[in-house]
Amino acid sequence: MNVVLAVKQYINAMIRDSGPGMKVLLMDKETTSIVSMVYSQSEILQKEVYLFELLSNSSRESMKHLNAICFLRPTPENVATLSDELKSPKYSSYFVYFSNRLKDEDVKALAQSDEHESVKEIKEFYGDFIAVSQHLFSFNIPVSTQRENAEWREGVFPRVAHGLIAVLLALKKKPFIRFTASSPNTKRLAEHIDGYMTKNHSLFTFAGEIPPLLLILDRKDDPITPLLSEWTYQAMVHELLGIHNHRVDLSKAPGISRELHVHRYGTTALYL
Repeated sequence: MNVVLAVKQYINAMIRDSGPGMKVLLMDKETTSIVSMVYSQSEILQKEVYLFELLSNSSRESMKHLNAICFLRPTPENVATLSDELKSPKYSSYFVYFSNRLKDEDVKALAQSDEHESVKEIKEFYGDFIAVSQHLFSFNIPVSTQRENAEWREGVFPRVAHGLIAVLLALKKKPFIRFTASSPNTKRLAEHIDGYMTKNHSLFTFAGEIPPLLLILDRKDDPITPLLSEWTYQAMVHELLGIHNHRVDLSKAPGISRELHVHRYGTTALYL
């Protein structure tokens, strides 16, 4: 179960399906992080993707000689922004990939906006998570519950639920689910995922699969783990300086030149 490989395969499929020739990769802020965690810019350039842009950047130039690969989260904002662009397309054609399930009404809205018939493909590729390493992923949510009542913070629950569903679909797994019985938060999350798998049974039919176990725990039941550190250089750097999306911010460290203020490291852990 390699989450880095799963995201890489999705990105490779996007580039392959868009055909030969020069391409631009349109992303939002979250999918930019998703892509940058598994591919460097130089690696993407070797795949004929020569331009990287945010969909929200309205000042982008029109480049009709480029095909556009759109990798976006299925948010109302992204659907609305893409719909506006399709009414006056900046690129020759659009290959649109969403990182999770897209509502039927959103598909209809995009189809109605595609007056120039520039959209060649719309697919769902379930890379809706940050692949930190082969066996570790994140949603980059620093605080998930409210301090007052320990309930989910606004907007966090759907992001976590949809993200976990995307992980399961990317890894092609339909798990048994166990959760902390004393925690309303873990119970709600487990019931939502189980209900989704039941409702969308066809999506979770994988031949020859041995069902794994999805274990959902409440951090309140394990307060010790966050205080522990692995005996690796990577863990030491994260504790002292902080690692975010494979980047170390050295701007507050003394004696560091300006060009090294943000340093990118690879995914290989350095053990003592």
